[in-house]
Amino acid sequence: MKIFVDADGCPVVNIAIDVAKEFSVPITLVKNYSHILSSDYGEVITVDNSLDSADYYIVNHLSEGDIVITQDNGLAAMVLAKKAYPINQNGLLIDNDNIQWMLSSRHINRELRSRGIYASKVKKRDSSKDIVFKDSLIRLIRSLK
Repeated sequence: MKIFVDADGCPVVNIAIDVAKEFSVPITLVKNYSHILSSDYGEVITVDNSLDSADYYIVNHLSEGDIVITQDNGLAAMVLAKKAYPINQNGLLIDNDNIQWMLSSRHINRELRSRGIYASKVKKRDSSKDIVFKDSLIRLIRSLK
């Protein structure tokens, strides 16, 4: 088992590194050139700035049973196809039961935004979400060991 983090703009990178270190699980942080990131424990991979290059790196290096931390539902769908485990920054384990709804919602919201009909404001991240994420990641790792 290995953990991959879609690290571009991911708010839980340091939590993921700490949990990976605690359980001695290798972790790879994948980011593009626009982000500065370093780790004393995890491997940091830098990809180019083209659309989805971090996603494609992760999918191409992923093995069955790995964990992927991502906010991207499209990447999550590809992770599921590789029989790996996507989890988002809020601790939601994405599976075959909820991915279709998530992809449909993503598509509908993109269509609405492109028509100027829908504008969402992202609320500031609450620290309680970090606790939920950490607990979910720990439970996932324990269930896979």
